[in-house]
Amino acid sequence: MTTTDTFISHLIELRNRLLRIVIGVVLVFIGLFPFANKIYTLLAQPLLSHLPAGGQMIATAVTTPFFVPMKVAMLAAFVISLPHTLYQVWSFIAPGLYTHERRFMAPLVVASTLLFFAGMCFAYFLVFPVVFGFIAGTAPEGVAVMTDIGNYLDFVITLFMAFGIAFEVPVAVVLLVYFGLVNIETLKDIRSYVIVGAFVIGAIFTPPDVISQIMLAVPLWLLYEAGILVAGFLRVRTAQAD
Repeated sequence: MTTTDTFISHLIELRNRLLRIVIGVVLVFIGLFPFANKIYTLLAQPLLSHLPAGGQMIATAVTTPFFVPMKVAMLAAFVISLPHTLYQVWSFIAPGLYTHERRFMAPLVVASTLLFFAGMCFAYFLVFPVVFGFIAGTAPEGVAVMTDIGNYLDFVITLFMAFGIAFEVPVAVVLLVYFGLVNIETLKDIRSYVIVGAFVIGAIFTPPDVISQIMLAVPLWLLYEAGILVAGFLRVRTAQAD
């Protein structure tokens, strides 16, 4: 097989994998479509539960009541189908990896998926109640808190992404050490800078209250420490194998 034939076969394989990813997301979305409004209500519950009696959310655009729940359903479909998506990505790249690389990368892909889900769950169950309780509690007297559903969706997606990515810190640390870009001793030496950076990130991605800032900064720091521990364990395992 010539180089051109090999390249074309890889393109065909990539097309097939991408098509399967899209089909997987679409099928899940179709299943969730009838429940789009209920899914949005579930997503909005952390804010709704902190609104005063009679408080509600509003829609300021004509099409918002339809499109926002559809966006939420699509987001849910993407999250639910993420294991299938990652499996297709893994199936595409795995044949090009060495055996030891596959043994290393496979659990890393699974771990990164679980950590991202854990970050989203942490945001929904622990951070959202604190954040929205703070927002509702600091509203001036006589001001009714009635958030637009589109703005609310943008806000929670930002927090979901912030905490989902933040929970990937151990994976990033392990990859840096595994590929020799940085050593564990250096990671320990810069610990104080990482802690300061974690609080800066917490201040950027959360409302201006100390509690929610700490709720992002502390997990970032602890996950960084966990990444150092895992990287050290893998280094010992690799040294023993050699």
